[in-house]
Amino acid sequence: MDNKLNKYNLKRNFERTLEPEGKTENSEEGLRFVIQYHLARSKHYDLRLEWNGALLSWAVPKGPSYNTRDKRLAIQVEDHPTEYRNFEGTIPKGEYGGGVVMIWDEGYWEPYVDVDEGLNEGMLKFVLKGRRLKGKWALIRLKTKAVEKNDNWLLLKEKDEYVQNTDGISGFTVSIRTGRTMAEIEDGKEERNIKNPFSEVSVQLAKLVRNIPEGKDWLYELKYDGYRIVAFVEGNNARLVTRNGNDYSRQFYDVSSAIIDWSDGRSMVFDGEMVITDDSGRTDFQALQNYMKNQNSLSLTYIIFDLLALDGMDLRQHPLIKRKEMLESIMKEAPPGLHYSRYVRGHGKESFAAACEAGMEGIIGKKADSVYRGTRNEDWIKLKCDKRQEFVIGGYTLSDKRARGVSSLLLGIYEGDDLIYAGRAGTGISENDMTVLENKFGSIKRMEPAFKTPPDTRSNEKIKWLEPELVAEIKFAEWTKDNLLRQASYKGLRADKDPKEIKREREEEMLQSTVNEEKITELNSNNLIIEGVKISSPDKIIFNEPEITKEDVARYYLKVSERMLPYVRHRILSIVRCPKGVSQNCFYKKRSESGSIGTGTIEDYFYIENTAGLIYEAQMGTLEFHIWGSVVEQLEKPDMMVFDLDPDEGMDLSKVRQGAEDIKGILDELSLNSYLKTSGGKGYHVVLPLKPVAGWDVFRDFAKRVAEVMEQKWPDRYTSNIRKAQRKDKIFIDWIRNSRGATSIAPYSLRAREGAKVSMPISWGELHTVVPDGISMKDALLRIERDDPWEGFFRNTQMIR
Repeated sequence: MDNKLNKYNLKRNFERTLEPEGKTENSEEGLRFVIQYHLARSKHYDLRLEWNGALLSWAVPKGPSYNTRDKRLAIQVEDHPTEYRNFEGTIPKGEYGGGVVMIWDEGYWEPYVDVDEGLNEGMLKFVLKGRRLKGKWALIRLKTKAVEKNDNWLLLKEKDEYVQNTDGISGFTVSIRTGRTMAEIEDGKEERNIKNPFSEVSVQLAKLVRNIPEGKDWLYELKYDGYRIVAFVEGNNARLVTRNGNDYSRQFYDVSSAIIDWSDGRSMVFDGEMVITDDSGRTDFQALQNYMKNQNSLSLTYIIFDLLALDGMDLRQHPLIKRKEMLESIMKEAPPGLHYSRYVRGHGKESFAAACEAGMEGIIGKKADSVYRGTRNEDWIKLKCDKRQEFVIGGYTLSDKRARGVSSLLLGIYEGDDLIYAGRAGTGISENDMTVLENKFGSIKRMEPAFKTPPDTRSNEKIKWLEPELVAEIKFAEWTKDNLLRQASYKGLRADKDPKEIKREREEEMLQSTVNEEKITELNSNNLIIEGVKISSPDKIIFNEPEITKEDVARYYLKVSERMLPYVRHRILSIVRCPKGVSQNCFYKKRSESGSIGTGTIEDYFYIENTAGLIYEAQMGTLEFHIWGSVVEQLEKPDMMVFDLDPDEGMDLSKVRQGAEDIKGILDELSLNSYLKTSGGKGYHVVLPLKPVAGWDVFRDFAKRVAEVMEQKWPDRYTSNIRKAQRKDKIFIDWIRNSRGATSIAPYSLRAREGAKVSMPISWGELHTVVPDGISMKDALLRIERDDPWEGFFRNTQMIR
């Protein structure tokens, strides 16, 4: 039992009350406070301030008052656990404090005296940043005789802009957290506030391009220089979440407070950029850095450019133009700190020229009809007026003329798991920056470099190596032929970015057309160009029954690319090539090769980046695409688990279908959503979208355990043993495909055998009507005109336990 909370624990029977059992723990995001309205033998307000892992607590019979003339008695009681700030409900009669408890207000508090000294001397002054209580307050202990218990204090409002002539609290009669009255809490009514349909999201990212597509299919907005923030708003709570999942609602308290006041209880999810602007309206990242360090008087602005959910409805599958219209409509009455990001339809070149002339960072282009996929694809593009991106700090130098400080930063980018040296930044580091950097560097120094190939030490300097934990934004002139930065200048630290995600941004060519057929150019009878890839010998027969040519295969992969790429792009591939057709020799390939179009490399393997990569492979004779369970950006954290039901030869199809249903049942019991596809061969594949948090060993072992559960539950039907001798009249639940380096056939991939069958996503309702090899290339092309049976696959990521 925790000594600090002994008194609290001894007063309560936790078998009868739902109050949390006492243990000390600190909040990670700052000092929290809560005021609970407590209807016990007599009504009162409980003021609780977090300190040293617990909640300092006072009972205030008349409640706080905004009137400086009111002196409210506040009786100090035992410390409560920090978890108590989440308690709202009924304490049973007969128990200590029996009655109804409402969360009346909550937020953060900041002492402006030494707390321990103030408690000892009887004078505690602080600022409250709540929904209902704001500004400066003071607790002053009443003087008593030495022999008397000294628990009585006065709660006073200090003079500031929030002072009122009344108590200012009488109108608040419902829970700030759940919207319920005391009577509704006592009756156990559900909270009134509508929940958002999701509590986390992968943000949509823009691809860096060098040319600007024209036409009214594109919306253009300014590119802002700040922190990407997704705001989750529910009732009295607003979480401001960065790209790497950190909640910055305390750091950006003014904005979170404004959003809560403005939303007035509605649930919403916004995507936007937190910025500080200068007098000319330009966003200033350095000013934002200064704000983050000093919480100064500069005004924050949250520029909102997308609406992902509203009043419990998921809007991510709505076209962007519809989401923008809804966002603009609800933001007409938004307060000054919230700004709607306007757009221009078409006129990309003019927008880019105007942005650069005005000294802005650049523009973002977005397809008007695009849905929000939470990936980096060609739906969103970016064009930068200056060259700048994030780099990992792997060390720093100190010249022989300096005793302390930072002369230059040694920068890197990740290629797979390797940190590659990218050059140094020696300008842009102010004295204040130097102090901040020195403080950050103090705890992350290391003896050996983290770079795969570290730079040489120059004659007039010392190098200090660092753990690759910090990310800096760098402006530079260009990349040299040696892949090093030229004229790199430091702009600030990025606490919102994961170092492992920092890779070199490469400009790509944007094709003007968005219609598949317009991406095909006929050259002559022996050549054509699809997606910029020259297809030689397009009439070559690849499949004999039915007769399918090389051109047909290339056109197929063009038409299914929009559906297929989310499952294939940036995943290491093993491919099957049949350059002379399926009747001749085919071969596997998994190593990279020079001259490939639309591909990238990692660990001597390769992956596809875009549609052109698919078409290039078709040109080279590739029919089958087999994928890893992870993307290259998070190679060691898989996110797609596949169970391949491999039946014994000649097994009745009904047993295979039963196998798919049985494995779905096991996964349902674990609260895991699963998806179904045909293999294009003998069995079905059951696929799970997962959060990329576990390593390969955990991932593989979980898959193995699922297979073993099926084997133990139905030993006459299934086996987890790979040996064919163990497979007699059984289905092998192939879990081994979930090991590092193993692959499985990609959704929408052709199979390299006669019939041109496809591994096709289907709905669970189609299990008993579609056979595992029942969808041909022709069937697949018809199916992609219908609704996607795997719609929302990457939104439904889940955790394995």
